[in-house]
Amino acid sequence: MADPSTSLADSLARTVSSVRSARGLSVAALADASGVSRAMIAKVERGAAQPTAVLLGRLAGALGLTLSQLVARAEGEERQVARRDEQPVWTDPATGYVRRAVTSGTGGPLELIEVDLPPGARIGFPAATYAGTHHQVWVLAGRLRFEEGPQVHDLGPGDCLRLGPAQDCAYVNDSDDACRYLVCLVRA
Repeated sequence: MADPSTSLADSLARTVSSVRSARGLSVAALADASGVSRAMIAKVERGAAQPTAVLLGRLAGALGLTLSQLVARAEGEERQVARRDEQPVWTDPATGYVRRAVTSGTGGPLELIEVDLPPGARIGFPAATYAGTHHQVWVLAGRLRFEEGPQVHDLGPGDCLRLGPAQDCAYVNDSDDACRYLVCLVRA
């Protein structure tokens, strides 16, 4: 049986390439729009590099997608019911951040993403990742420091943050315990 994370990584490589081509973008144009080098994009598209969450966020934003939409396209299957054991799970190779796409597919305007952020992890995303979305973060367990541009929000269990206008952001777990949170995105 194939390792699900390997097959998802292979599918992500094909998806980035096909979306880029469908948008009429060259590798150089995607590199300019995303801030990711042409060499790295080529490696990602060949499946020769395991992309990080930050890198995928940059590519998704430059392609006009959310990270969840990119992962859902890679997963490739629409379901009305998203059973937990069938939800796409992706682990960032750089930080161990685990991301579960709770909602099914790419068809609707709402996305729910459950994230487990390990102690000491920091995941930063450029403003383009949040463009065209309403974005809220609800902390389920642990502590989360959310950096929204120059503003810092310290969040604990049950706290919910509604993001303002799109700007560079970072999810930070500077505690000794794991942090679990739910991200809710609604496309504007």
